[in-house]
Amino acid sequence: MDNAIYATLTRQSGLMREMQAVANNIANVSTNGFRKEGVIFSEHVVALGGAEPSLSMADALGRVVNQAQGPLAQTGGTFDFAIEGEGFFLVDTPQGQHLTRAGSFTPSPEGELLSLEGHRLLDAGGAPVFVPADARGVTLAQDGTLSAEGRPLAEIGLFMPTDPNGLVHVGGTRFAAYAGVEPVETAVMLQGFLEESNVDPVSEIARMITVQRAYEMGQTFLDREDERIRGVISTLSR
Repeated sequence: MDNAIYATLTRQSGLMREMQAVANNIANVSTNGFRKEGVIFSEHVVALGGAEPSLSMADALGRVVNQAQGPLAQTGGTFDFAIEGEGFFLVDTPQGQHLTRAGSFTPSPEGELLSLEGHRLLDAGGAPVFVPADARGVTLAQDGTLSAEGRPLAEIGLFMPTDPNGLVHVGGTRFAAYAGVEPVETAVMLQGFLEESNVDPVSEIARMITVQRAYEMGQTFLDREDERIRGVISTLSR
């Protein structure tokens, strides 16, 4: 196969992954705490030797998570929490402890605060947050202190990955930090608010159009190369 076709196919594969990322972003425009993703393109150049020019291949296996804060929407919910600034809530999942910005929680019958996916919210020490069933006047201070009628119940922790580049999207609004996490002291928590998705639908649709046009140009090139090769084979076989 011609080198130009190899190079174009790697580019097409990367554009397909970018289109999938854009489509996922658009699908989560209304998902609280969602962080939009992008694809990182890298170029690999190989010397062919002799008088031949070098061969360049594109690679788009890397992902980047946009950490810009989304707008805050007031809900008035007692267990709706939003983070203003850096940091993530820490939740306990069957796959380990994960980070999330989605702050909508619900007390279980046992009093544990659970995320919408059923994962337990953890406090600053990594223990589950409990709210007694008979608790009244539950309030959350900006430093994360959760109280009922002025009596402290728990201190909700905020965390950041130890390696800022080691944040891995594992599904929905959850991220894994395999290098570990560290507490955040500067951010504040707000009760009765939820952070909305940080996806800008207009810019994502514009990005989708750009990616689609680039993919169509690559497909047109491949079609023409296929016609050229077929023409050469037909001529040589006469």
